Amino acid sequence: MQVSACQQALKRPSGGAAFRRPQRRAQRASAAPIVECNTATAQQSTGVKLPATHIASSQAALRQVESSASKGINRYAMEKKSSIIAIGLTVHNAPVELREKLAVPEAEWPRAIQELCSYPHIEEAAVLSTCNRMEIYVVGLSFHRGVREVEEWMSRASGVPLDELRPYLFLLRDRDATGHLLRVAGGLDSLVMGEGQILAQVKQVHKVGQNSPGFGRHLNGLFKQAVTAGKRVRAETSISSGAVSVSSAAAELALLKLPTHDFNDAKVCIIGAGKMSKLLVKHMHSKGCNRMTILNRSMPRAEALAEEFPEVQFDIHLMGDLMKCVEESDLIFAASGSEELLVHKEDIENMPAASDKVGGVRRFVDISVPRNIAPNLNELEGAIVYNVDDLKEVVAANKEERARAAAEAEVLLAEEQLAFEAWRDSLETVPTIKALRGKAESIRAAELEKTLNKLGEGLTNKQKKVIEELSKGIVNKLLHGPMTALRCDGADPSAVSETLANMEALERMFGLSNEDGLAPAQQQKVAAAAGKQR
Repeated sequence: MQVSACQQALKRPSGGAAFRRPQRRAQRASAAPIVECNTATAQQSTGVKLPATHIASSQAALRQVESSASKGINRYAMEKKSSIIAIGLTVHNAPVELREKLAVPEAEWPRAIQELCSYPHIEEAAVLSTCNRMEIYVVGLSFHRGVREVEEWMSRASGVPLDELRPYLFLLRDRDATGHLLRVAGGLDSLVMGEGQILAQVKQVHKVGQNSPGFGRHLNGLFKQAVTAGKRVRAETSISSGAVSVSSAAAELALLKLPTHDFNDAKVCIIGAGKMSKLLVKHMHSKGCNRMTILNRSMPRAEALAEEFPEVQFDIHLMGDLMKCVEESDLIFAASGSEELLVHKEDIENMPAASDKVGGVRRFVDISVPRNIAPNLNELEGAIVYNVDDLKEVVAANKEERARAAAEAEVLLAEEQLAFEAWRDSLETVPTIKALRGKAESIRAAELEKTLNKLGEGLTNKQKKVIEELSKGIVNKLLHGPMTALRCDGADPSAVSETLANMEALERMFGLSNEDGLAPAQQQKVAAAAGKQR
C-alpha cells in the first residue's frame, strides 16, 4: 500500500537532530537539491512498480501539501486536529539495498523517536523497522512541514540523497495512515499475507514506545488499536491458516532450488540463533531436514535453540568457525542480527565446490536486513545468493487462497479503524472543555471581585469565603449540562458525532473562538507550535 512522495518540491529546513548509526555500504550525503516529479515519472525513471490501492490517497495528500504551500495558509489553524502521517518504504516498492540503509535497530528506536520529536512540527513519533519495511509514524502540528522534517531525518539517517529516496517513499495522512497500520498489523500488507511475525513487531513498537516520551497519546492509542485489530483478524478469519512467515518462505525457496528437492541431500548451515533462526529450524524440520549446523556469537543461546528441537541433530559452533562451516556446507541460511556483511566474495571464491548432489553450487539464503551475505557472490560460478526479495516466488503460489480471507479481514479492520477514529475524535473536546471552564472561571472571578468591592471592608473572611463558594456553586451547576454534553469515551462512534456537534454549538454560544476566529483546539495547536519553536 505504498505510493511515491517524490512530487514534493519543498525546501528543506536546516537544524534538527539526525539519527546516527554506523553506516555500511552507504556514503553520508547532505540534503539533496530540489527536485520535481510526479508518480508516473518516478515509476518510469526508477522502474518502481507501485501498488494501485494507495495511489489516490497519496496523491490527495500531496495535493494538500502543494495547495497549502501556494495559498500561504496558516497550517496550524487549517484543522482542529494535528495530522497523523505515515511515510516510509516497503518490500512492495523498494529494493533491499535501499531498505537496509534506512533500517533502524530496535535498540535505536527510542533515540530515533527523540530526534524526530526534536523537530519543531513533530509532536509524536514511532518507528516500525523490519526486514520488509521501514515506516515512520508521526503526529504533526503541520502536515506540510511535518512531512518535510521526516523526509529530512530519513535522508540524514540513511545517507541517501532525497532525490534518490523520494521515488520509493509512500506518504499517507490521517485515515489513510491509520488504515495502513491496521492492515500491516493484520498481515494484509505483508509479502507473505497473513504472516504472524509482523503483529509481534507492531506489539514491540508499542512496548518500546512506553518508555519514550515522544510516543505520545495519539500514537499509543493507534498502535494499541493496531494490535487489537491484528489479533482479531487472526482469530476471526482464516487468513493465517496455511500462511507462511519469512522463515517458512525461505525454507520453501531453498527446497525449491535444490536439484533433488530434498534437504537430506544437502549439508545445511544456519547463521544466527535468534527468533528468525528458531522459526527457520521449525520449518526446515517440518520439511524433512533432521541435521543442521548452527553458528552463533554465544553458545548458550544456540544450545537453548537446540534443546527445543530434540529430534534434530545439531552441530553447534561459535562465529569464529564461520568460514570453516560455510566451506563444509551446501546450503547456508543467514538470519543473524549483525549489521555487517559476514560472508564476502573473496571468502568464497577459493573454496572447493559444493557436493555433486547439489550440482556443485553452494546456495546462500539471506533473510537478514541489513544483509549478511555479499550480493556479488552471484558473480562466482559455484555460488548463488537469494535474499528476502526473492521470496516473492514462493509467496505467489499462496496468494489466491489468502485473498479470500483478506476480504473478511478488511471488514474487521474497518470496524477497528472506526473505533480508533471515534476515540481520537473524542479527544477534540478536551480543549473546548478547558476553554469553557476557563472562561466561566474568569467571569466568576471578575464578578466576585466587583461584588466584594461594592460590599466594602466590613465583611469577615468567613463571609467572603461563603460568597466565593456560592459563586463557584452557581457556575458549576450552570456548566454541568454543557460539560456532560462534551464528555465522551469514544466507544460509540454515533455518540462521538453527537458530542462533536454539541462542541461546535457550545463554541458558538459561549464565543470561545479568539479574535482570529480560531476554535480552542486550533488555538492549542498554534500555541504548541510556538512553544516548540522557542
